[in-house]
Amino acid sequence: MENNTSLQQQLLDAGVHFGHLRKKWNPKMLPYIFAEKKGIHIIDLNKTVDHLQETAAALKQIAKSGKKIMFVATKKQAKEIVSECAKKVNMPYATERWLGGMLTNFNTVRKSVKKMQSIEKMLNDGSAESLTKKERLTLSRDKEKMEKVLGGIAQLGRLPAALFLVDIGHEHIALAEAKRLGITTFGMVDTNCDPNKVDYAIPSNDDATKSIAIITNYITAAIAEGLAERQAAKEDDVEEVDNENEKKAARLQAEAEAEAARGGKVRGGAAPKRRVPGGASRRPAGGGAGPR
Repeated sequence: MENNTSLQQQLLDAGVHFGHLRKKWNPKMLPYIFAEKKGIHIIDLNKTVDHLQETAAALKQIAKSGKKIMFVATKKQAKEIVSECAKKVNMPYATERWLGGMLTNFNTVRKSVKKMQSIEKMLNDGSAESLTKKERLTLSRDKEKMEKVLGGIAQLGRLPAALFLVDIGHEHIALAEAKRLGITTFGMVDTNCDPNKVDYAIPSNDDATKSIAIITNYITAAIAEGLAERQAAKEDDVEEVDNENEKKAARLQAEAEAEAARGGKVRGGAAPKRRVPGGASRRPAGGGAGPR
Protein backbone atom coordinates (compact mmCIF):
# COMPACT_ATOMS: atom_id res chain seq x y z
CA MET A 1 0.00 0.00 0.00
CA GLU A 2 2.93 2.29 0.83
CA ASN A 3 4.20 1.91 -2.72
CA ASN A 4 0.82 3.03 -4.07
CA THR A 5 0.83 6.05 -1.79
CA SER A 6 4.28 7.14 -2.92
CA LEU A 7 3.31 6.58 -6.58
CA GLN A 8 0.17 8.64 -6.00
CA GLN A 9 2.29 11.39 -4.42
CA GLN A 10 4.65 11.37 -7.42
CA LEU A 11 1.69 11.64 -9.81
CA LEU A 12 0.28 14.50 -7.75
CA ASP A 13 3.63 16.34 -7.83
CA ALA A 14 3.80 15.88 -11.61
CA GLY A 15 0.33 17.40 -12.07
CA VAL A 16 -1.17 14.23 -13.56
CA HIS A 17 -4.51 15.10 -11.90
CA PHE A 18 -5.12 18.32 -13.86
CA GLY A 19 -7.79 17.81 -16.52
CA HIS A 20 -9.29 20.23 -19.04
CA LEU A 21 -11.81 23.02 -18.58
CA ARG A 22 -15.26 21.80 -17.74
CA LYS A 23 -16.71 23.01 -21.05
CA LYS A 24 -14.27 20.77 -22.95
CA TRP A 25 -15.01 17.57 -21.06
CA ASN A 26 -16.20 14.26 -22.46
CA PRO A 27 -19.06 12.89 -20.29
CA LYS A 28 -17.65 9.36 -20.65
CA MET A 29 -14.75 10.46 -18.41
CA LEU A 30 -17.18 11.04 -15.51
CA PRO A 31 -16.12 7.87 -13.56
CA TYR A 32 -12.52 9.16 -13.51
CA ILE A 33 -13.25 12.73 -12.42
CA PHE A 34 -12.75 13.44 -8.73
CA ALA A 35 -13.93 17.06 -8.56
CA GLU A 36 -14.09 20.40 -10.30
CA LYS A 37 -11.88 23.25 -9.18
CA LYS A 38 -12.01 26.75 -10.67
CA GLY A 39 -13.74 25.42 -13.77
CA ILE A 40 -11.10 22.69 -14.29
CA HIS A 41 -11.79 18.99 -13.85
CA ILE A 42 -9.56 17.13 -11.39
CA ILE A 43 -8.79 13.49 -12.22
CA ASP A 44 -9.14 10.86 -9.47
CA LEU A 45 -5.56 9.69 -8.87
CA ASN A 46 -6.71 6.47 -7.18
CA LYS A 47 -8.20 5.46 -10.54
CA THR A 48 -5.03 6.63 -12.35
CA VAL A 49 -2.82 4.43 -10.12
CA ASP A 50 -5.07 1.37 -10.66
CA HIS A 51 -5.19 1.83 -14.43
CA LEU A 52 -1.48 2.63 -14.67
CA GLN A 53 -0.55 -0.56 -12.82
CA GLU A 54 -2.96 -2.64 -14.90
CA THR A 55 -1.52 -1.16 -18.12
CA ALA A 56 2.07 -1.71 -16.95
CA ALA A 57 1.32 -5.38 -16.12
CA ALA A 58 -0.26 -5.99 -19.54
CA LEU A 59 2.62 -4.29 -21.41
CA LYS A 60 5.16 -6.26 -19.35
CA GLN A 61 3.53 -9.53 -20.50
CA ILE A 62 3.57 -8.41 -24.16
CA ALA A 63 7.28 -7.53 -23.89
CA LYS A 64 7.99 -10.84 -22.12
CA SER A 65 6.35 -12.74 -24.99
CA GLY A 66 8.82 -11.09 -27.40
CA LYS A 67 6.31 -8.92 -29.27
CA LYS A 68 6.77 -5.27 -30.20
CA ILE A 69 5.03 -2.28 -28.58
CA MET A 70 4.92 0.88 -30.66
CA PHE A 71 5.02 4.29 -28.94
CA VAL A 72 3.07 7.09 -30.63
CA ALA A 73 3.31 10.74 -29.57
CA THR A 74 3.51 13.54 -32.13
CA LYS A 75 2.70 16.37 -29.70
CA LYS A 76 5.53 18.85 -29.24
CA GLN A 77 5.77 18.35 -25.46
CA ALA A 78 5.75 14.54 -25.73
CA LYS A 79 8.06 13.84 -28.69
CA GLU A 80 11.42 13.81 -26.96
CA ILE A 81 10.28 11.99 -23.80
CA VAL A 82 8.56 9.23 -25.75
CA SER A 83 11.34 8.67 -28.30
CA GLU A 84 13.92 8.46 -25.47
CA CYS A 85 11.83 5.90 -23.58
CA ALA A 86 11.19 3.81 -26.70
CA LYS A 87 14.93 3.75 -27.51
CA LYS A 88 15.72 2.59 -23.96
CA VAL A 89 13.70 -0.60 -24.45
CA ASN A 90 14.46 -0.91 -28.19
CA MET A 91 10.81 -0.47 -29.25
CA PRO A 92 9.49 1.24 -32.41
CA TYR A 93 8.09 4.76 -32.17
CA ALA A 94 6.45 7.51 -34.23
CA THR A 95 7.08 10.99 -32.84
CA GLU A 96 7.42 13.27 -35.89
CA ARG A 97 4.13 12.74 -37.68
CA TRP A 98 1.89 9.78 -38.22
CA LEU A 99 2.10 8.67 -41.84
CA GLY A 100 -1.39 7.68 -42.97
CA GLY A 101 -1.30 3.92 -43.51
CA MET A 102 1.76 3.34 -41.32
CA LEU A 103 -0.01 0.22 -40.03
CA THR A 104 -2.80 -0.48 -42.54
CA ASN A 105 -0.43 -0.07 -45.49
CA PHE A 106 2.57 -1.54 -43.69
CA ASN A 107 4.17 -3.24 -46.72
CA THR A 108 4.44 0.04 -48.64
CA VAL A 109 5.89 1.77 -45.59
CA ARG A 110 8.45 -1.06 -45.29
CA LYS A 111 9.51 -0.35 -48.89
CA SER A 112 10.17 3.29 -47.95
CA VAL A 113 12.22 2.12 -44.94
CA LYS A 114 14.27 -0.19 -47.20
CA LYS A 115 14.84 2.72 -49.62
CA MET A 116 16.04 4.87 -46.71
CA GLN A 117 18.40 2.11 -45.55
CA SER A 118 19.82 1.60 -49.05
CA ILE A 119 20.51 5.37 -49.41
CA GLU A 120 22.23 5.28 -46.01
CA LYS A 121 24.34 2.30 -47.14
CA MET A 122 25.31 4.10 -50.37
CA LEU A 123 26.40 7.21 -48.48
CA ASN A 124 28.37 5.18 -45.92
CA ASP A 125 30.16 2.60 -48.08
CA GLY A 126 31.41 5.13 -50.65
CA SER A 127 29.32 3.90 -53.58
CA ALA A 128 27.79 7.41 -53.80
CA GLU A 129 31.23 8.84 -54.56
CA SER A 130 30.67 8.33 -58.30
CA LEU A 131 27.66 10.70 -58.16
CA THR A 132 27.92 14.45 -58.60
CA LYS A 133 28.05 16.67 -55.54
CA LYS A 134 24.48 17.85 -56.18
CA GLU A 135 23.14 14.28 -56.45
CA ARG A 136 24.88 13.32 -53.20
CA LEU A 137 23.38 16.35 -51.47
CA THR A 138 19.90 15.43 -52.75
CA LEU A 139 20.35 11.88 -51.44
CA SER A 140 21.47 13.15 -48.03
CA ARG A 141 18.44 15.45 -47.80
CA ASP A 142 16.07 12.64 -48.81
CA LYS A 143 17.61 10.37 -46.20
CA GLU A 144 17.27 13.03 -43.48
CA LYS A 145 13.60 13.62 -44.33
CA MET A 146 12.84 9.89 -44.30
CA GLU A 147 14.91 9.32 -41.16
CA LYS A 148 12.83 11.93 -39.36
CA VAL A 149 9.53 10.18 -40.10
CA LEU A 150 10.59 6.54 -40.46
CA GLY A 151 13.65 6.32 -38.21
CA GLY A 152 11.62 5.02 -35.28
CA ILE A 153 10.22 2.09 -37.24
CA ALA A 154 13.38 1.19 -39.21
CA GLN A 155 13.82 -2.08 -37.27
CA LEU A 156 10.13 -3.02 -37.27
CA GLY A 157 9.86 -6.09 -39.49
CA ARG A 158 6.20 -6.85 -38.82
CA LEU A 159 3.17 -5.17 -37.28
CA PRO A 160 3.47 -4.37 -33.56
CA ALA A 161 1.33 -6.25 -31.03
CA ALA A 162 0.38 -3.08 -29.16
CA LEU A 163 0.28 0.71 -29.42
CA PHE A 164 0.93 3.13 -26.57
CA LEU A 165 -0.50 6.58 -27.35
CA VAL A 166 -0.07 9.92 -25.63
CA ASP A 167 -3.35 11.84 -26.18
CA ILE A 168 -5.74 9.51 -28.00
CA GLY A 169 -7.63 12.50 -29.46
CA HIS A 170 -4.51 13.91 -31.11
CA GLU A 171 -3.43 10.45 -32.39
CA HIS A 172 -6.88 9.47 -33.69
CA ILE A 173 -5.54 8.23 -37.08
CA ALA A 174 -3.06 5.86 -35.41
CA LEU A 175 -5.81 4.67 -33.07
CA ALA A 176 -8.22 4.03 -35.95
CA GLU A 177 -5.58 2.01 -37.85
CA ALA A 178 -4.75 -0.09 -34.78
CA LYS A 179 -8.46 -0.78 -34.17
CA ARG A 180 -8.94 -1.84 -37.77
CA LEU A 181 -6.10 -4.35 -37.49
CA GLY A 182 -7.06 -5.64 -34.04
CA ILE A 183 -3.89 -4.28 -32.38
CA THR A 184 -4.21 -3.78 -28.59
CA THR A 185 -4.23 -0.09 -27.66
CA PHE A 186 -3.01 1.65 -24.51
CA GLY A 187 -3.27 5.39 -23.99
CA MET A 188 -3.07 8.43 -21.74
CA VAL A 189 -6.63 9.77 -21.70
CA ASP A 190 -7.45 13.31 -20.59
CA THR A 191 -10.89 14.60 -19.54
CA ASN A 192 -11.69 15.72 -23.12
CA CYS A 193 -11.42 12.19 -24.63
CA ASP A 194 -13.49 9.01 -24.72
CA PRO A 195 -11.70 6.36 -22.60
CA ASN A 196 -13.70 3.56 -24.28
CA LYS A 197 -11.80 4.10 -27.53
CA VAL A 198 -8.69 2.35 -26.17
CA ASP A 199 -8.39 -1.12 -24.65
CA TYR A 200 -6.42 0.22 -21.67
CA ALA A 201 -6.99 3.85 -20.68
CA ILE A 202 -4.80 5.72 -18.16
CA PRO A 203 -6.82 8.73 -16.96
CA SER A 204 -4.18 11.47 -16.83
CA ASN A 205 -3.09 14.94 -17.92
CA ASP A 206 -1.73 14.42 -21.45
CA ASP A 207 -0.54 18.00 -21.96
CA ALA A 208 2.05 18.64 -19.24
CA THR A 209 5.60 17.45 -19.93
CA LYS A 210 6.07 16.21 -16.33
CA SER A 211 2.85 14.22 -16.44
CA ILE A 212 3.73 12.61 -19.79
CA ALA A 213 7.24 11.82 -18.49
CA ILE A 214 6.14 10.09 -15.27
CA ILE A 215 3.52 7.90 -16.99
CA THR A 216 5.77 6.98 -19.95
CA ASN A 217 8.75 6.22 -17.70
CA TYR A 218 6.58 4.01 -15.47
CA ILE A 219 5.37 1.84 -18.36
CA THR A 220 8.87 1.80 -19.91
CA ALA A 221 10.22 0.36 -16.65
CA ALA A 222 7.53 -2.36 -16.79
CA ILE A 223 8.46 -3.19 -20.41
CA ALA A 224 12.16 -3.37 -19.42
CA GLU A 225 11.21 -5.82 -16.63
CA GLY A 226 9.33 -7.99 -19.12
CA LEU A 227 12.32 -8.01 -21.48
CA ALA A 228 14.70 -8.90 -18.63
CA GLU A 229 12.47 -11.82 -17.57
CA ARG A 230 12.36 -13.02 -21.18
CA GLN A 231 16.17 -12.92 -21.36
CA ALA A 232 16.50 -14.79 -18.05
CA ALA A 233 14.05 -17.47 -19.24
CA LYS A 234 16.04 -17.84 -22.48
CA GLU A 235 19.27 -18.31 -20.53
CA ASP A 236 17.61 -20.94 -18.30
CA ASP A 237 16.45 -22.79 -21.42
CA VAL A 238 19.96 -22.73 -22.88
CA GLU A 239 21.33 -24.06 -19.58
CA GLU A 240 18.73 -26.84 -19.55
CA VAL A 241 19.59 -27.78 -23.12
CA ASP A 242 23.30 -27.82 -22.23
CA ASN A 243 22.61 -30.07 -19.23
CA GLU A 244 20.48 -32.39 -21.38
CA ASN A 245 23.24 -32.55 -24.01
CA GLU A 246 25.84 -33.36 -21.35
CA LYS A 247 23.65 -36.16 -19.95
CA LYS A 248 23.02 -37.50 -23.44
CA ALA A 249 26.75 -37.47 -24.28
CA ALA A 250 27.59 -39.27 -21.01
CA ARG A 251 24.88 -41.88 -21.72
CA LEU A 252 26.15 -42.49 -25.28
CA GLN A 253 29.73 -42.77 -24.03
CA ALA A 254 28.71 -45.32 -21.37
CA GLU A 255 26.79 -47.32 -24.00
CA ALA A 256 29.79 -47.23 -26.37
CA GLU A 257 32.13 -48.41 -23.60
CA ALA A 258 29.76 -51.24 -22.65
CA GLU A 259 29.47 -52.23 -26.34
CA ALA A 260 33.27 -52.22 -26.68
CA ALA A 261 33.62 -54.42 -23.58
CA ARG A 262 31.09 -56.93 -24.99
CA GLY A 263 32.80 -56.92 -28.41
CA GLY A 264 36.17 -57.73 -26.77
CA LYS A 265 34.79 -60.92 -25.15
CA VAL A 266 33.34 -62.16 -28.44
CA ARG A 267 36.56 -61.49 -30.37
CA GLY A 268 38.65 -63.39 -27.77
CA GLY A 269 36.55 -66.65 -28.02
CA ALA A 270 35.74 -69.07 -30.87
CA ALA A 271 34.31 -67.70 -34.11
CA PRO A 272 30.50 -67.56 -33.93
CA LYS A 273 28.60 -70.26 -35.80
CA ARG A 274 26.51 -69.33 -38.84
CA ARG A 275 23.18 -70.95 -39.66
CA VAL A 276 22.83 -72.34 -43.18
CA PRO A 277 19.63 -73.31 -44.98
CA GLY A 278 18.64 -76.85 -44.16
CA GLY A 279 19.14 -76.53 -40.44
CA ALA A 280 22.80 -77.62 -40.33
CA SER A 281 25.35 -75.23 -38.98
CA ARG A 282 28.92 -74.68 -40.04
CA ARG A 283 31.93 -72.69 -39.11
CA PRO A 284 33.06 -69.91 -41.42
CA ALA A 285 35.33 -70.87 -44.36
CA GLY A 286 38.66 -72.33 -43.30
CA GLY A 287 37.23 -74.24 -40.30
CA GLY A 288 37.31 -77.82 -41.83
CA ALA A 289 35.15 -79.51 -44.45
CA GLY A 290 31.43 -78.94 -44.18
CA PRO A 291 28.58 -81.29 -45.31
CA ARG A 292 28.47 -81.89 -49.10
